[in-house]
Amino acid sequence: CPGVPDETTAQKNQSFLVVKFRRTGESARSEDDTASGEHEVQIEGVRVGLEAVELDDGAAVPKEFANPTDDTFMVEDAVEAIGFGKFQWKLSVLTGLAWMADAMEMMILSILAPQLHCEWRLPSWQVALLTSVVFVGMMSSSTLWGNISDQYGRKTGLKISVLWTLYYGILSAFAPVYSWILVLRGLVGFGIGGVPQSVTLYAEFLPMKARAKCILLIEVFWAIGTVFEVVLAVFVMPSLGWRWLLILSAVPLLLFAVLCFWLPESARYDVLSGNQEKAIATLKRIATENGAPMPLGKLIISRQEDRGKMRDLFTPHFRWTTLLLWFIWFSNAFSYYGLVLLTTELFQAGDVCGISSRKKAVEAKCSLACEYLSEEDYMDLLWTTLSEFPGVLVTLWIIDRLGRKKTMALCFVIFSFCSLLLFICVGRNVLTLLLFIARAFISGGFQAAYVYTPEVYPTATRALGLGTCSGMARVGALITPFIAQVMLESSVYLTLAVYSGCCLLAALASCFLPIETKGRGLQESSHREWGQEMVGRGMHGAGVTRSNSGSQE
Repeated sequence: CPGVPDETTAQKNQSFLVVKFRRTGESARSEDDTASGEHEVQIEGVRVGLEAVELDDGAAVPKEFANPTDDTFMVEDAVEAIGFGKFQWKLSVLTGLAWMADAMEMMILSILAPQLHCEWRLPSWQVALLTSVVFVGMMSSSTLWGNISDQYGRKTGLKISVLWTLYYGILSAFAPVYSWILVLRGLVGFGIGGVPQSVTLYAEFLPMKARAKCILLIEVFWAIGTVFEVVLAVFVMPSLGWRWLLILSAVPLLLFAVLCFWLPESARYDVLSGNQEKAIATLKRIATENGAPMPLGKLIISRQEDRGKMRDLFTPHFRWTTLLLWFIWFSNAFSYYGLVLLTTELFQAGDVCGISSRKKAVEAKCSLACEYLSEEDYMDLLWTTLSEFPGVLVTLWIIDRLGRKKTMALCFVIFSFCSLLLFICVGRNVLTLLLFIARAFISGGFQAAYVYTPEVYPTATRALGLGTCSGMARVGALITPFIAQVMLESSVYLTLAVYSGCCLLAALASCFLPIETKGRGLQESSHREWGQEMVGRGMHGAGVTRSNSGSQE
């Protein structure tokens, strides 16, 4: 029972104190009533006295009293009271597998493209198209997966997308000709478009204080996936070839498909869809696994039928947020995947000036000319890929200090600065260092966007909001091969200027976002004003508002 010291709960028939909080001005009985025994309650055979404590208007209830004497609570209350524990650790690993698989499918593009360019003698535009078709599939499906997750559940959408990706990912390894692999990789991209919904599900089970750190640490699995793909390519490509690389890259998806039956549906989604019993069963399961008590009282149902509607993203409260986030996600993916593709091109040339001089020396360059990735290229690719890890750590350190908006802006500015420094003719070591820093911060910006987006949208449109943002990111990823691979052949400086300018604009967009979500709870219903939900028990000394539902925070 919250408010009762743990060491006394086992002692029967012993009187001890339970604190009852009352706002100043609320009707209350006198202290004499308490003394006379009218404010005594029976808890598992224990005689308990209630003591009324006056709180100034707007003052916060001390956090150690989770859901004090209220007879109702919301999912947010339960998640905060249960806290972070064994259940969230399991969910972290499972969500991480989905992210690891997504990262490997993305990283394989920069390895597969030069290999097929040489093996099948493809012109440069077909190589770029092979990369772009994956992003076409992701772009076309991201909103669909978000809508499915809002309408039919987060678990349903995620399971279907993962099984789809697994099936076509393995099937693409058996493609006999270019047209077949083009279609199959496009279908893989269609499935990958639903993987970001794992963040929606994950975020809805996390207490407020742990949310930013946990979502960022999940990005470690993305970094592990990219590094693992490069290491796998080093051993598999010379001996077994690209087909086996595609098959082995599907292993994390296979593991997720086997383990996802343990995955529960989001309690927030169940409440919003009116399924109270299922939501309570899920919360009790989490409380049992974490060894924590459930809040007292009755779970409030906040049913909303029109879930997953695009118009809800463009209400007056969210219109500018949606438009700015779309551009931020576009810029993130455009720059991140552009840098991944540029890295292999720059390493093969030696540096930026090497690309320019090579083009001057070879006036009539054949579009079918190709170079396989060397062992040195793989090692340098591995080093730049390792930058994902410090990117996570830097973002983790600053996101709760600067806030989500300033973190994204800072990451964009540093990436833009490093891109401009590539204009200088630097050696291979300095080139590797600049690419390392640039990738660390653009991946950090991506991670900050993944923290901010689920926090800013309400449960009714959270999956759709994340899905549409992910779709806009895929538009950027769709365009970037033609900049990083095709435009690069015409002008390396123009290519770098495009990426740098795009990120400077994204930094401005981050600053102009109207809502800062740092220290805020997740909003449940789109029918409420933003910020009416709980601010969180982890905020010390701050006034915490009372939600419309009557649940006291």
